[in-house]
Amino acid sequence: MKLPDDVRHLLLRRFQNKHRQWLAIGYGETSWPMEITLGAPTEQAALRQIEGVRAWVRAWQRWQGPGVLSWCERRWKTLGIQRLPDKLVLQNPQEVAQWVGESARWERARLRHQTLIARWPMLAPHLPRHFDVLADYGEADFRRLGEMLDWIDANPDSNLYPRQLPIAGLDSKWLEGRKGLLSDLVAALQQDTSTGLNFYQRCGLKAPPPLVRMRVLDHALRARIGGISDICAPVEDLANIDFPVSHVFIVENLQTGLAMSDLPGAVVFMGLGYHVDVLARLPWIACARCLYWGDLDTHGFAILHRARAYLPGAQSVLMDQDTLFSHKTLWVNEKEQHPAAELTLLTEAEQQVYQGIKQQQWGQNIRLEQERIDWGTAWNALQHSIFQGN
Repeated sequence: MKLPDDVRHLLLRRFQNKHRQWLAIGYGETSWPMEITLGAPTEQAALRQIEGVRAWVRAWQRWQGPGVLSWCERRWKTLGIQRLPDKLVLQNPQEVAQWVGESARWERARLRHQTLIARWPMLAPHLPRHFDVLADYGEADFRRLGEMLDWIDANPDSNLYPRQLPIAGLDSKWLEGRKGLLSDLVAALQQDTSTGLNFYQRCGLKAPPPLVRMRVLDHALRARIGGISDICAPVEDLANIDFPVSHVFIVENLQTGLAMSDLPGAVVFMGLGYHVDVLARLPWIACARCLYWGDLDTHGFAILHRARAYLPGAQSVLMDQDTLFSHKTLWVNEKEQHPAAELTLLTEAEQQVYQGIKQQQWGQNIRLEQERIDWGTAWNALQHSIFQGN
């Protein structure tokens, strides 16, 4: 015997599982109207729980809400003629949404879906997967989204920077969190299923030049560039410097790089993450010895692997099992591990540490962040790495 609350929970699960499909297909889907049987008991079952049946009947007698409730009549030998709730019939998704408190979201998503496909019919199969955008965006955000699509549709190869677009309220913060959404919808507008284009290529926009943060750790090298020690510049500008460096350090944490003192012939790059490949565009690095120091976690080793794909001679520092275990009290949790089962460009020793972390040999998702290592220990290792390779 389903009480109104039981029906509500059933409809909530159905709404969560089906709302995108309902938006895509519309009210013409064959599952409408939706019929929910309420589980009227047999007389034998009713005799075992008289009070429960009475409470169930009273609950439906008091019920008010969307849908059509039908009743059935039972002629029972002992209990006589009884009028019982039989089934609930819902005509469309809007009635389901009313049942589960999603009426406003559903109606907003439906109307916005209709607005967009009236302008761009080719978006129809793509919009339902962005139900939350349609349901939850404020009016200003939704208007800006439509204006952005409209402008890119009319100007597919503008080669402008995003902030140059004549769209009210468009700023970097708004755009940054919506690149995936815009790429998906613009691809649908272009009816292009290829996946090799990034956001800027897809939208015909000019990407801001990637900035690289570098510190120069040698006085003679600094003299070549007017004494500047800390540089943040496009990689193309850095490529034009005549820099006879002997050692290139690559570290993930910004403050780790800022803490480094002078070392002969050395520079340090900070915070590149997986964009470490940009260093291969600096010709003066080719003859230098590259040393990578990252976090002792799966992503740290994945970045090292990527670095070696572009800088084949890159060596790691402080990314060994001894360093990991000598700082066990400083381990933290890596929220999400890198998916690769194996990273082929790691050395055998590095691969063992990666596999140990990946396979949870020493604990669940362990991680040693580079900045947690005692600086005296770290700085000695970094200095030693220079002289070790000479």
